[in-house]
This record gives sequence, structure tokens and C-alpha cells, in this order.
Amino acid sequence: MKLYTYSGETPPEALKKAQNAHGDEALIIDSREIRKKTLTEPGLYEVVVAVQEQEIQQEKEIITQRSNSIQQRLDEIAQKELERKRTQKKLDVFDDNISRQLSRAVKEISELSNEIDSEDIKLDFSQNATNHIRSNNSLQTINQPIVQQASSTLETLNKRIGTKLQEKQSGLENTEELRGIKQELDKLNDKLKLIQNMVWEDRSPKNEGLNIPHEFAEIYRIAKTSGIIKNHLDAIMSLSLELMPLKMRENSLTIKRYFREVLRKMIYCRPESKDMTKKIMMLVGPTGVGKTTALAKLAARFSLEKKAKVGIITLDSYRIGALEQLEWYAERMRISIQMVMAPEDFLKALDSLRYCDYILVDTAGRSQNDSEKISQIKKYLQGDYKINTSLVMSATTKFEDLKDIYDAFGILNIDTLIFSKLDESRGLGNIFSLAYETKKPISYFSVGQEVPTDLVVATNEALVDWLLDGFINPNK
Repeated sequence: MKLYTYSGETPPEALKKAQNAHGDEALIIDSREIRKKTLTEPGLYEVVVAVQEQEIQQEKEIITQRSNSIQQRLDEIAQKELERKRTQKKLDVFDDNISRQLSRAVKEISELSNEIDSEDIKLDFSQNATNHIRSNNSLQTINQPIVQQASSTLETLNKRIGTKLQEKQSGLENTEELRGIKQELDKLNDKLKLIQNMVWEDRSPKNEGLNIPHEFAEIYRIAKTSGIIKNHLDAIMSLSLELMPLKMRENSLTIKRYFREVLRKMIYCRPESKDMTKKIMMLVGPTGVGKTTALAKLAARFSLEKKAKVGIITLDSYRIGALEQLEWYAERMRISIQMVMAPEDFLKALDSLRYCDYILVDTAGRSQNDSEKISQIKKYLQGDYKINTSLVMSATTKFEDLKDIYDAFGILNIDTLIFSKLDESRGLGNIFSLAYETKKPISYFSVGQEVPTDLVVATNEALVDWLLDGFINPNK
């Protein structure tokens, strides 16, 4: 590493000189004020930057390229493995063909409008299956007899459908009785799913007296797969079992709908403020989570969509590239931007931007394990201005690390949470669990790289839908 010193009348001027000489990869080692500005003399600031030698830099680029290539391959392998596991995870108790055949049978029966004798189609399967399960606690005994019985029932249904199709040509009709048969088949299909979940008996949590009924097995598995922490999920499931009316448990769709509503009530998403009064937002968080990009999206949202006056202040003087990125966005959006290197200058910058409706403050990324540097950010919050502090975290971070990050940045009195990289995460249960445990509202979701479209206002409905059904970019 080699050290170089540059000076200028302002900190940005000194940084520009360093950037022109060494590019964005130069690291700022020290910055200080040499001479204060007076009426007769301009100010003088000095910046010391460290630059890697050329050979080391080239080696670093090669290693980075190889690392990115390896990471891409690993991601592809991991994705294929995930898809393979999902495919193999189907229960052996029932062949999926049974459900598909039943669905086709129901569809065909719906198209009939002829008389059908409900007594001809005995739904002995559902009753026999239930009795069989009640009399056999071993899961191994459920498989073949039930499958054979289901196949026999489907064969009978197909014969009846063929017969009634012929009768239809003769002009026979009885839609009311047909509707009754369709309802019976709907119940049969639901019981098939219920029997499929009987494997849950050996896997359901039984600690602390919690016993998950068969009808809740499917939604419990979906929620657990999403990454919700077990003790959170068990608490929510206990609440659902306690409050859900018994009548609603007869249908898997009503169970899912009710459980979805319970999840929505467990977290809070703060709606975006509709007033245009002055609002100062500071974005903090660890390195690499996309704070600067999120701030650029917010600036574009407020200035372009809300037609508000926006100002930007950056406290990130660690890398020259951080200022360059924000200046690029600010220039295109015609937004004022200022760089601040000391807490006393921060108040002056806020005063100079007092004409703005929104003032967005970008900070340098800090590791949750570096409490000293996090404490330095707190010095900027000790003025008279009311500053809304938003903690930005990545949705790809596991819950334990999210909790550590939240605890470390808690000294800044976090107001809201912003989650980035939702489009890169395979499950959002970690987000849900953090919001559920900390009781902090979520304000925004960053769902992609596009500025400003891939920033959406957080809602309970969207998060729970993505949690249970999988993430879908609303802008695609």
C-alpha cells in the first residue's frame, strides 16, 4: 500500500483530486481541516488515501472474477439441489395422480346437466380411510389399502360419468342432484388431503403440550419452510388453534385463509407519510446491504413521484466511490447533495437544506461487531433536529445475524426497518420473525435493482403473501 496526500479548499475538492489520480478503489485513511475559511483566505482540507500497487490490484481483480464465477456456480448448484429436494419431498402415502384424477372428475361432473343417482356412487372411500387411520397408529399401514381404495372409487366415478354422458344425449336433466354430488366429491378431495397429512403424527411438535392437528399440518409445513423461527411459529399456531372456530376447520382453504390473517396481525408495517412537512431520514446498517441504492430509490420516489424537494447528505467518506454513486443519481434528478465529515458540519448541512421537504442521510456501512464505529454515527443524532433512523438489512441474512445487527444498531434508537434484496432470498420467514420479535415497523421493501421502481411501501398483506406463496416482484 502507498499513501498519497491531496488538499483542496473543500473536502469534496480534495477527494476529487484523489479520485482523478487513483480512481474509486483508493481508501481514505485520514481527513482533516488544515485551515479554516476566513474573509481573506479560503479553507484548506487535506485527505490521505491509500492505494494498492498495480500488481496487487491486478491480482485482486483476478481473484474477484474467479470468486464471482465460483459463487455463481455454487448458486446454480444450490438452486438445482433445492428444486430436487422439493420434488422428492412429496409424501409416499399418496400418489399425486389420485388428486389430479379427482379434480378432473369434478370438472367433468360440473359440465354434466343430466340426472345422476347419488346412491349409485358410494363414497365408501372417505369413511373407510378415516376408520383405517383411526384403527392404525403406524404410518406404514396407511399406504397400499388406501391407494387401492381411492383407485377403485375413481374407476367407479369414471364409469358413472360415461354412463351419464350417454344419458345426457337422451335429454335427461337434474342439476340439483348433480350439484349435491359435486359437493360430495369436493369433500372427498379435501379428505384425501387430510389423509395425506396423517404422516404429520410422527413429525408434529409435541413439546410443551403443543399438538398440531392433521388439518393444520400443511400450512404449518409451508410456514416452517419459509424460515419462521420455530418458537414464533408455535406461538402463532397455538393462537390460531385457540381462536379459530371449529366450523372453519372442516375445509383446508378456510384454514389457510384464517392462518394468513393471523400472521398479518402479528407484524406492523408503517404506511408512508402523506403530509409534506420536513422529514429527515437517516439510513444505517451493515456493509453490502444496499443502503446507498435504497437511498437513491427513496430520493427518486420523493422527487419524481411526489414532486417534493429533496436534499441528500452523505456521511460516507470511507470510499470515494460512494460519493460518486450518489452524485451520479443527484445530478440526474437535480437534487442537492452535500458531503459531511464531522458532526459539527452535519448541523450546518441540515440548515442549508432546510428548504427541502425530505432530507436523506447516507452513512457508511458498519459491522455489527464494531460497536465503536456504530457509536460514531450516534454523534450525528445528538442535535435538535428530529431524525427518523431506518435500519437497512438484507433479506438474504439469516435470522440470528439479523437479530445481532438489530441489537448492535439499537443504540441509534431505530424507528423503522427497511429490507433489501427480497428478490434474492429463498424465504422471508427471517424477516417476519425479526419484525415479530422486535415489534418494529417495516417501512419499505427493496425488491430489485431498478431505480426507483424496485422500492415498494411495505404492507402486511404483501409480506405474508410472499411468505406463504413465494416472492413475486410486483413490478414484473
